[in-house]
Amino acid sequence: MYDKMVAVDPGAPTEQEKAQQGVLKPRYMQWRETLSSTATLGFRIEGIKKADGTCNTNFKKTKHGEQVKQALVDFVDGNIQILESYLQRLEELRSVLEKSEFFRTHEVVGSSLLFVHDATGQARVWMIDFGKTVPLPSPLTLDHRTPWQEGNREDGYLWGLDNLIDIFNTMLPRSP
Repeated sequence: MYDKMVAVDPGAPTEQEKAQQGVLKPRYMQWRETLSSTATLGFRIEGIKKADGTCNTNFKKTKHGEQVKQALVDFVDGNIQILESYLQRLEELRSVLEKSEFFRTHEVVGSSLLFVHDATGQARVWMIDFGKTVPLPSPLTLDHRTPWQEGNREDGYLWGLDNLIDIFNTMLPRSP
């Protein structure tokens, strides 16, 4: 993890980390999140694979909404129909999650959204990767929008989803 940190930002390690040539995993993960849109928007892009086979995983420093927007425009090749389908699915997902007792009583860590579309304009979004999702001790619940603080177990899932929906909304033409 130290080598990964130094490769991205040689000045990031503390003097102690430099001396030890090592960094603890929680420190590395917090540092990594400050570089990406995780800290600013509640989500990050891990990778994009396009129909032509090109793959991009260089999103470590994609931090701001405009950068995310540009990556998404590139992903869909500017196809408005696909953008609309993705937005509709994200809004449906948010509505279901806001009503879900399961979601309210579970901490969702490390889950992802998988976006898939084809040349016909078919587009879908799925929630995946639930290996670190854990139930909360009763009677605790989460709103998934409260900012994370040590000990509160909030994961920011809906905060990130809200921000992603906002970005998709800015990408679509406005009706008069």
